[in-house]
Amino acid sequence: MAGVEGRVVVVTGAGGGLGREYALFLASVGAKVVVNDLGGARDGSGAGSAMADDVVAEIKAAGGEAVASYDSVATEEGAASIVSTALDTFGAVHGLVNNAGILRDMSFAKMTTESWDLVRSVHLDGGYYLSKAVWPHFREQGFGRIVMASSTSGLFGNFGQANYGAMKAGLVGLMNTLKLEGARDNILVNAIAPMAATRMTADIAPQEMLDKLPPSFVSPVVGYLLTEENAESGSVFVVGGGQVYRVAQFQNAGVVFPEPPSLGEVAERWADITDLSDVKLGKNPVG
Repeated sequence: MAGVEGRVVVVTGAGGGLGREYALFLASVGAKVVVNDLGGARDGSGAGSAMADDVVAEIKAAGGEAVASYDSVATEEGAASIVSTALDTFGAVHGLVNNAGILRDMSFAKMTTESWDLVRSVHLDGGYYLSKAVWPHFREQGFGRIVMASSTSGLFGNFGQANYGAMKAGLVGLMNTLKLEGARDNILVNAIAPMAATRMTADIAPQEMLDKLPPSFVSPVVGYLLTEENAESGSVFVVGGGQVYRVAQFQNAGVVFPEPPSLGEVAERWADITDLSDVKLGKNPVG
């Protein structure tokens, strides 16, 4: 299995938490890693080079290859600079892990536009900017792999995370279209919803649960999705605590009304409309 040996992979938000785990793991199996991290706090404030530098030092000490990037994913210019770092240092870019993220948790009633915009700029805009920056290189070489870091908060919801959940779900929507547009050029795009104990989850889940969710369980799945051998695209995987399972949208047979129905007719058939006892994998009816 060729895996990711010799491949150049950009990992955003790789200075700590899951991003650090991804970078260390990928380097350990032969990838050349661009360790990108703005060096800020969990809420996105501040900046610095130490976090990315420390991970690069770890990789090099173990005999791997890596380079640090301190650019922000939240701007088009920052994304272009991150990819330029890969090209200037290693001469190519083959994979991207859109992992960078911040938290500004609060109930929806207290949500501020500033908190919404900040979370959007890093998660959703960052995923767009980085994917856009690597896309022409992937197309030209006929190979590319993208992993979007989504979240169970985006897939299922979580109290106090309307902004975070919306952006994580948005990355799945971006993945769904990139899967279609990238297929011809062997560009595969998938998403993971990791469950792991990191600084992002330190006060979100009970400690007894976090103790069962070491980040090391997630990295191998991310690594596989970046390989040439992987043929999967457009799928979402929940990964954590030793479990790996796919999450997908399903549809039932539904109800067909020959004429525009009345309110009462919709009400009468509502049980059939919502019945999920016999479902199949959903698809775009106009695609």
